[in-house]
Amino acid sequence: MIFDFLFPNRCLDCNQLIDKSEIVCEICKDKIHFSHHQFSENNGLKEKASLLFPVENAFSLMLYEKESLAQKIIQQLKYNHREKIGKNLAEWTIEKLNFEDKKPDLIATVPLHPKKLKQRGYNQLHIFANELSKHFQIPISHSLLQRTKHSKAQAKKDQFERLKTKNAYQLTEKICDKHLLLIDDVYTTGNTSSNIAWEILHNSENVKISLLVMAMDV
Repeated sequence: MIFDFLFPNRCLDCNQLIDKSEIVCEICKDKIHFSHHQFSENNGLKEKASLLFPVENAFSLMLYEKESLAQKIIQQLKYNHREKIGKNLAEWTIEKLNFEDKKPDLIATVPLHPKKLKQRGYNQLHIFANELSKHFQIPISHSLLQRTKHSKAQAKKDQFERLKTKNAYQLTEKICDKHLLLIDDVYTTGNTSSNIAWEILHNSENVKISLLVMAMDV
């Protein structure tokens, strides 16, 4: 109670006082550019991803634009120790996501390198993905993939650096006859998703991969 009084929760955009469980006020939420993607239909994310790897379905919650509210939210989640923002983003995703008859069998999250995980203290995807797993009753694995190479954040690399990055991910166990939902925060060049997808496809049998991200770069 004293903490809430001394450090009241404020909207990330307009700075208005809001409930401690929220991240933006209702007025500012209307400023967020939600994608309105349908998981089981063609959309902008699926079109981009399909140029790099075989993707079954795809969904992005928001559109990621420079200096947008979506960018501010994700930066707070990743770099400002606000891990619980993942729960808000999951709630918004649950409101908008309908798997219909395409529900995946397993969820996996993009891993952080152990060094980066230690520095940050958390993987920004875990609360988000756990909430989706619980709501949609899909098993989840945070250990299916490992990051084997440490490098600076994708957001801090230029496009050339992102594209030349060699595969830094390793599958920890073979999976068979599964429809896997890969979850990441932001889809930019698609380098991360593509590297992981091919690592899975080359080391598994009869696996379909779908993609879900918090936001896609436009």
